[in-house]
Formats: sequence, C-alpha cells, structure tokens
Amino acid sequence: MQDIWYAGVSAVDGYRATLAAIQTIEQPDQIVAVGKAAGAMAHAAAERFGTVPCLVVTKDGHGHDLPTHIKVLEASHPVPDARSLTGGQALRETVQGMGTGSRLLLLVSGGASSLAEDLVPGKTLDDLATLNRQLLAEGLDIGAMNTQRRKLSRIKGGGLLSCFPGERATVLAISDVPGDDLGVIGSGIGALPDRPGFEAASTIIASNAHARDAAARAAGAAGFDILANEETMHDDYLTVASRIGQRLCTMPKGAMIFGGEPTVVLPDQPGRGGRNQALALALAREIAGQPGLTVIVGGTDGTDGPTNAAGAIVTGQTWTAGARNYLDRADSGSFLDTAGALLVTGPTGTNVMDLVIAIKD
Repeated sequence: MQDIWYAGVSAVDGYRATLAAIQTIEQPDQIVAVGKAAGAMAHAAAERFGTVPCLVVTKDGHGHDLPTHIKVLEASHPVPDARSLTGGQALRETVQGMGTGSRLLLLVSGGASSLAEDLVPGKTLDDLATLNRQLLAEGLDIGAMNTQRRKLSRIKGGGLLSCFPGERATVLAISDVPGDDLGVIGSGIGALPDRPGFEAASTIIASNAHARDAAARAAGAAGFDILANEETMHDDYLTVASRIGQRLCTMPKGAMIFGGEPTVVLPDQPGRGGRNQALALALAREIAGQPGLTVIVGGTDGTDGPTNAAGAIVTGQTWTAGARNYLDRADSGSFLDTAGALLVTGPTGTNVMDLVIAIKD
C-alpha cells in the first residue's frame, strides 16, 4: 500500500524532475531555489552546472547534504519567522545584483509564501505572522491565502523578477496549487512582471496530476483496477471526507486515487496535527467497520502542518470511542499517534499538494 503512495511521490521528486528539465538549458550565471523542494532542485542543478553560484531558501531540515558552494538559508513554515525576512531579502539582493547580460535559473516550489519574504515599507514581521496565522485558521484555499500575502510583499506576484536586470530568466516550478498557476505557486514568487525587460521562459515540471498518474500505474501493476483518479479535494476537510467516504464504503476491489488540498478551520487552541491527519481521521469515521479497506492520506512534501508526520494510514478499525473529541479539538495527530497510524516519511524533496490512496482487497 505505501509503495503505491511512494510511487506517486517519487515520480515528482524535485531532483529528478529538475535534472530532466535542465538538460537543454544554457548554463546560467546564477541559480536561485526557493520552497520546500528547493534543496532537491538545487542539487540537480549543481550536478548539471557544477559550481555556478546558487542560493537556496527552504524549510528547516530540508537543506541538508548539498554541495558546499551552495548557500543555504532555512526558515519557518507554515508561519514565517525572522529568518523568512532574511531569506526574502537575500533573494531580492541576489537577483537585483546580477549583471545586465546575465542568465538566471529560478527554481520554485510550494512553501515559498512563508519561507521567504521581503516586506513593503511600513510592514513588520508581526504583521506578516499575524496575517499567516489568521489565514491558516480561517481555512481559506491556497489561492485566496496567497492573494492576501502578496499585498505585504515586494517579491511576490512578479516582484522578485521585476528586480532582474539581466538578459534571460528561466523559471522551473513544482506546482502545489490547483490549476498549476505560476502566479499562485509561492504567492507568485516566480511569476513574470507585467512587462519583463528580458527574455523569459517558465515551465511546470511536476504537479499533483503527475503524482496521481504514477500512483495509478503502480496500483495497476500491483493488480488493482483503477476506479478513480481525480483532483477533488479542494474543499473543507469534513466535506471532502463525507464525499469520498461514501464512495469508499461502496467501492469494489480496486484502487481509488485522489489529490488536492483540503482546508481546515482551526479553533482558538488547536491540538496536534495538520490537514492530512484531520482528513485521515475524518475518513476513518466514514469507513468505520468496513472490512478490507485501507486509506493512506499524506502531504507529498512529507510534512503535515507543524508536525513531523506526512499524514496517516487508516482502516475500518481505526475509529474508536473517543476519537470524535480529538477530531473536534483539531487534535487528530494525538489520536492517530496513539493508534500507531501516523505516516512519517521525512522530507521528500517535492511538494505537489496531497495524495490519497484507497485500496479495497
């Protein structure tokens, strides 16, 4: 079961996707990578282009084991901290300081909204952190969240590349948003300005669809009929659980694969967990008592909210008395940990939203 989920995640690995995409790209003068998959993407670029100067801004624990010539700045996610401002300033100064005939390779992945910021005059880290906590608590979708974040930023929504004085910018992005819109990924940190004064090319090199299709191939190779392969999880997690749960309870032998990014409205004092752990426990309630049914719910980046788990693996036996109290308190992680149901993967080197695999045998 986990092999099928991992097959989906491996297909959108930042290292492999980037290495494949840069084979025909002319050597840049500067590489900049930002997001949760920035380390893996920069590693591929270093293998192809050697010791070209490279700046990486990524999440804590995601920038290890890179070549020594790469400058790594780590910051907080999902709520920004002072290091996020350091990272954002470094991005702007690096891009702004390039020569007039220079070439830039910009590698973008999800998480950049929190990890790197350069605030407009008059705004502070407290303003940024307050906004992010508010957005996370309100359960808005990623597009609505990033629209609000861009209002405080000098580098989002095309701002970063508006500083570029060079000749050509190439943007490669791993998408963690519906529709794979470069203007939404990382709040548009890799988006082009309205009238760029340079040659530009941008490509989405990995997405949720790529991960789902790879998981479907793996499930098919394991002998399961593919009953669903859909990006249908862009809604409140309880609504998603109810909608998917009804289908799971009546599915014949086979596999259903779902992708997307559900939302969660948090109470004032939330417990432990993230949206995937919340969705997993809500699905456990929906499928309670169902024999032969296993569901794996995980964030493809390997982290679910402010926890070290990617999500959880639940069955018809996971839901027990008392579980509802954990679900209502946004403390799903505590229940799932006690049940031995957490999915812990560590950083995966990618980020293409969430992936759900349901197997009925």
